[in-house]
Parts: sequence; structure tokens; C-alpha cells
Amino acid sequence: MTQPQKAAYKISVITGIAIVIANMVGTGVFTSLGFQILGLKSGFALLMLWAVGGLIALCGALSYGELAAAMPRSGGEYHYLSRIYHPAVGFLSGWVSATVGFAAPTALAAMALGKYAQNVWPSVQPQVLSVMVVLLLTAVHASSRQAGSRLQVLITAIKVLVLVGFIGAGLLAATPQPLSFSPSALGWQEVLSPAFAVSLIYVSYAYSGWNAAVYMTGEVADPQRNLPRILLIGTAVVLLLYIGLNFVFLYSTPLNTLAGQVEVGFVAANSLFGPVIGRLMGGVIAVLLVSTVSSMIFAGPRIVQVMGEDLTGLRTLAHVSRAGIPVRAMLLQTLLTLVFILTATFEQVLLYAGFVLSLFTFLTVLGLFILRWKHPALPRPYRAWGYPITPLLFLGLSGWTLLFLLRDKPMESLYGLATVLLGLLVYKGVSRPAKKPNADVPMHSIYKE
Repeated sequence: MTQPQKAAYKISVITGIAIVIANMVGTGVFTSLGFQILGLKSGFALLMLWAVGGLIALCGALSYGELAAAMPRSGGEYHYLSRIYHPAVGFLSGWVSATVGFAAPTALAAMALGKYAQNVWPSVQPQVLSVMVVLLLTAVHASSRQAGSRLQVLITAIKVLVLVGFIGAGLLAATPQPLSFSPSALGWQEVLSPAFAVSLIYVSYAYSGWNAAVYMTGEVADPQRNLPRILLIGTAVVLLLYIGLNFVFLYSTPLNTLAGQVEVGFVAANSLFGPVIGRLMGGVIAVLLVSTVSSMIFAGPRIVQVMGEDLTGLRTLAHVSRAGIPVRAMLLQTLLTLVFILTATFEQVLLYAGFVLSLFTFLTVLGLFILRWKHPALPRPYRAWGYPITPLLFLGLSGWTLLFLLRDKPMESLYGLATVLLGLLVYKGVSRPAKKPNADVPMHSIYKE
């Protein structure tokens, strides 16, 4: 295994938190509530969705924090699963992350941006705008890591301030809807229903991105100390924002108005403040989605870069510019993103991504138990808080969701599994290691500082 190249400019805690928040707060929270309302009618159950989704993300962040501190190298799940299970499993995770994990969500955010922008400026061509934003942000991040970091912190700070302002203004301006948020027999019945489990996929997608910082571990300052902090603080901030936003959406807008709508943020703002302010808010949300696209373009290519460092067949993708940026990997991700934007609908991309992403995060958290069992001597500067309860909670809730999705949405799940099988074929063609693997070397020697 090659060692990560040292980067002259290190990502700070603030930038890392900004990347996590920007990755998480994006398409899902502004688009998924309308689909959840089609299956759930209780205000309590709908808010519980976002609380349970946040709990899953927090438990995942706690587990990933230990893995990132114990194995401080960029690549995220690709690196962890290669070391814990087998290089083939790691490759499949990296393959899925490159195709589904970053390119598809980047396309979703760009497509949602275009749709929101069209509500404000009807003459805008959503697809053209989506493509232009992706290309422009790729150019920024490919030119300078420091410029990309500063841009990310700035637009994420604006995003958080706008959302907090929207929550506060919405609570003050809302005409309360006849919807109860208190626990009730109907509410608990819906929480335990198949519809809740399927809706949790949409919520899990909205929370996806809590693990974004682990993909660039090698570029984070003092990763063994800072990565757990980045993951936990970023995830906790988003949990509070999501519950606040969805409470305002439900508190202010009739359910039948929100049901089935993609642009729930625009619909709620229209109900709260009237058509003029509603259109303005739609424009603001479109601008906010720029930070989501930016963060994914920033983080995603690091997985492909590390795969290129390990595998001769992908060596060209490990190339970095003089500024230490994996430009070729970034261009590959951008190409895949543009393919999604130009060939698929929003709903098709969203349903395709859910199952397979959850599957590999499940395997990664399960790997925490395997790593403790197989390598008890491995230095762990940070240990998952609440172990073994928190990772078991993540595995239980994620497994429950995966089973219901496989049962209720078999075609979408099978498309995801087909992507994994295609990855196996690619692995056979590129699996000759770039250097002789150090599988026989104790892990505590590899990661010794």
C-alpha cells in the first residue's frame, strides 16, 4: 500500500465541519418531505423520521470517528473495507462511492438547483444551469485547494445562517396547521409501519454526507484528533437544522399542499410569506445548493485518487497537480455527474442511489467490531462513544431499512446491486496492486505516527 502524499495546505477543523454540513444539507431536506407525506399522515411520525435518521447518522459518525483515527488515510470506506475485509470489498466500496456515492448526489443537487431556479426565473433552462454550475465549481476546486476550502467555508456559513433565519421567521409568521406533533396511538402505529421504514430511506439520503471528511483524511490537520470532532459536530448541527426545518414546513403548510411535491422549501415559503417572498426563497435555496455541489466535487475525487495509488490499472487517476489536487479523478467524477444530469430524471437517480449506499455504510460500521477483534493492539486515539450500543443501533436501524427497501422497491435495489456486480468485473481488470501489498505487516506498524 502506498502512503498518502503529504499536502502542503491542511484542511482545518472549521473547513472539515463545513464540508460535512454542506454535504449533508442539500437535496434531501428540500425535496423528500413531499414523498414521505404520501405514506405518513402523523406530525409525530414525520418528525420522528428525521430524529431517527439523525440518530442513525450520529451513531455512524461515532463509529467512523474511531475508524478514521485508527486508520488515518484518505479514501473513506474504500480504505477501511480493503484493510478489514479484503481489497475486493474495498474496491467495490470505492467503485460505488465514485459512481453512486458522489457523482449521483452531485447530479441530484445540481438538478434540484436548476428546478428551484426555474421557479424564480421561468426562462432558466434547469439542465443547462445544472451543467454550468458543475463545470464552474470543478474549475475552482481543480485550481487551488486553499481557494476551494475558503469558498466552502463561506458558502456553508451563508447556508447555515439562511436556514436558521428561515426557521425563526417561519415560526413567527406561520399560521399553525391542525397537525399534532405529540405522541399518539396513530403516531406510534405509523412509526412501526413499513411506510416509515421506506420513508427512512429518503431521510437517510438527506443525512448522507456525514462521513464526507473521512475521504480526505490525509489532507486534514492532525486527523486522529480532529476527524472525530469534525464528524460529530457537523452531524449534530445538521440534525438540529433538519428537525427545525421540517417542523416549520409541517407547522406552516397543509399536508395536501406538500404531498408529492419536490420543491417543498419553495412550497412552504410560498405558504408562509406569499408568492413574492416564496419565489425569492426558492432562489435562495438554489444558491444554497451550490455549496452541496461544491463540497461533493471537493471530497469525492479523493476516493478515486487513493484507489489509483493502490491499483496499477487505475494509476493515472492517482496523479495530483502541483497544488496537490487529484485533477484527473475530479474530472472523471464530473464526467459521471454530467452523464446523470443529461440522461436521467431526479426520481430515477434518487431511488437508484439509496440501497447500495446504505449497504456499504452498514458493512463499514460492522467492520468496527471485526477490527477490534482482529487487531486489538491497533492504537485508537479515539474510541466510539457508547460502544457497542451505538454501532449496534446503527446496524439494527440500517439493516431494518435495507430489508424493507429490498422488499418494497426491488427494482431500484437490484439496479444498485447490478452496479456492484459491474464493479467486480472492473476489479478483475485492475486488481494488480501498484506495489506489493503489506497485508502481512501489523496494522499498528502501518499507522504508527
